[in-house]
Order: sequence, then structure tokens, then C-alpha cells
Amino acid sequence: MTTFTALGVPEHLIAALAQRGITAPTEIQAAFIPAACAGENLIGAAPTGTGKTLAYLLPLLARIDPAARTAQALVLAPTHELAMQIATVARELAQAAGLPIGVQALIGGANIKRQIESLKKKPSLIVGSAPRVQELHRLGKLKLTGVKLLVLDEFDRLLGKQHLDEVRTVIRLLPAERQTLLLSATGAAAVRMAQELFAPRLIRVESTDASYENYYHIVPFRDKIKAVQKLTRRLPIRRGLVFVGRGFDAVHALEKLRFEGIKAVALLGQERRDQRRAALDAIRAGRAELLISTDLAARGLDIEDVDYVIHLDLPEDVRTYRHRAGRTARAGKAGAVISLVDEKEIDKLKALAARMEIELSRLPRA
Repeated sequence: MTTFTALGVPEHLIAALAQRGITAPTEIQAAFIPAACAGENLIGAAPTGTGKTLAYLLPLLARIDPAARTAQALVLAPTHELAMQIATVARELAQAAGLPIGVQALIGGANIKRQIESLKKKPSLIVGSAPRVQELHRLGKLKLTGVKLLVLDEFDRLLGKQHLDEVRTVIRLLPAERQTLLLSATGAAAVRMAQELFAPRLIRVESTDASYENYYHIVPFRDKIKAVQKLTRRLPIRRGLVFVGRGFDAVHALEKLRFEGIKAVALLGQERRDQRRAALDAIRAGRAELLISTDLAARGLDIEDVDYVIHLDLPEDVRTYRHRAGRTARAGKAGAVISLVDEKEIDKLKALAARMEIELSRLPRA
């Protein structure tokens, strides 16, 4: 089995990984880390839950010079939650490894004056959203001339219509001589644009150790929320994610489930950042059984030990199904995906299953 030592990861970072219970690299890490350490421009495409964050953070932390008092690496993410998650992992890893470097998250919705104060400490690693990075640079508070490594996490979204112009603007602020790493679970549609912008080499890992069962449960549309309530009481759910298609459905589901005594929280795009963070903290700490969300939570967020993913509304396409399902059965653990379907939705679900080549089973009765 390949080891982190064989991949060229420094011993102090290996020791920090061991403190987190990580002793062997995943397949994407084994393929990606040596090439990233060699300075190549890369695309890393691998299923969710396979360790893509560490695949780029380890080479990044290994290359940062603690003596250089300037931003040396920039990680862009499409959502505030993902940016904060990446910053937390990087900060904890650097501290455990004894690296005297600063990690600063720069996202919209947060207090910009506090961010400006934090930048006076000269952090080496910046993790954030493109608009806030651009704003702080325009104000003269963030210097990017020392950035030698750029990471686009969930690059297929960052290079999509919603974020592309903002990302392009940030890229123009960076030195031409830099390394670029792009990561995503599904990047096929954006690979061509990424190759035009950065000329990266593609490293794709198709296999995954994830082991989740795919079930469906037939229930009239009007009774779906009641079905979630019954499943929560019937199944050994420790941490469950319930996905809905529209924000107001999530609010309605949250209210009904709480009324029935279910410990549930919601993650919605229209809520304030502190409300979204509180919901994530509750599900991660075990104070909530269910996290109800739109597809905001399906991309990139790492919530440990999610044992069930429930589709209250069916995903629109294969990519969305895979991203939702990827929240469970992470790091080789087992899990289950349950799709609640009205009689009219069964054909759509079976068509999705056929395209993904997955086995779909009817949920056993209690």
C-alpha cells in the first residue's frame, strides 16, 4: 500500500494526519499529491468523500514558506460554507504540524473590518469567495503578488455562469507564474474551459470505497414529510440529510418535523451566514438528527458519519443525485440513500438509476 512518506509528504504533516486518524492516502491523494508537489497544473476529478481536500492541502502546506510574510496560496470555493470548512481543516492541520503560518477565510457576509484586521497578521493561505477577495484587493488590504499556488475547489461551479466573471477577475490579479490546481467530483462539462485557461493535466479517479445502498419508498406526494418523520423514528438515523428542491419546502418540512418532536435543522441559501453555521454545528455535534437542505449542502461539505440521505424531492439529474448521495458512506463507511417517490415519479427515478448503473431496491417494511 502506498504511504504518505512515499508520496513525498513531509514528516510533520504526516504526524498531523496521524492525529486525525489518517494513516494511508486515498486513491486520488496517491495519484494527485506527487504531481502537485512537482508543480504541475492539475485537474483532480474523483467521487465525493475520497479526500480531495487533503489532496491539494498537503502539497500546498508543504510548499508554503513560513518566513515569507505574504499570501502565498489562494483557495477559491463556490459557497461560504465550503470556504469556511476548507479554512478550518487547513488551520487545524497547520497547527497540528507545528507550521507557523496563518490561514484566513475571506467570505462575503462576514464582518469586513475584522477581515481587514486579520490580514494585518500577514496570513500565508487565503481561502475565500472570489467577490470578497476581489473587494479586499481593490481596497488595498490584500496583496496577491506573492501567490504561487491557486486552487479552485468545485471548479465546475466556479467556472460556471454564476461565478466565472468573478473568478476571471481574481485570476487577472495573480502572478502569471503560478501553479493551478482544480478539484471536483464532476468536472466533465468544465474541463475544456479549465484546460483552455490553465493547460492542466487531468487526473481522474473513477472508483470509490463508498458503500451505500440505494432504496426507494413509494408514498403519496402530500405524505412525504410524514414519511420522513416515520423513517426517522423507525431507522437508526444518527445524522440524516433530507434534500428538497425548493427553499420554501425546506421551511415547511422543518416546521412540521419539529412539531412532531424530530430534532431537525435547515440549511438554506437565503438564511444569514450565522444561521447556516449554527445548523451545520448542530448536525455535526449530534444535537440534531436531520439536516434539511436544498442542494446548497450537496456540494463539498464534509459532515462526518451521515448514515442516511433522504430525497424528499427527487434530484433533477445524475450529477445532483451523486453529489447528494456522496454526503453518506464517506471514507469507506456504509450508508443508505432513500428516495421518496410518488407513483408518478417512479419512472424518473428508475431512469436515473439506469444511467448511473446502480441497483435500486424497494425499502423493506418494518
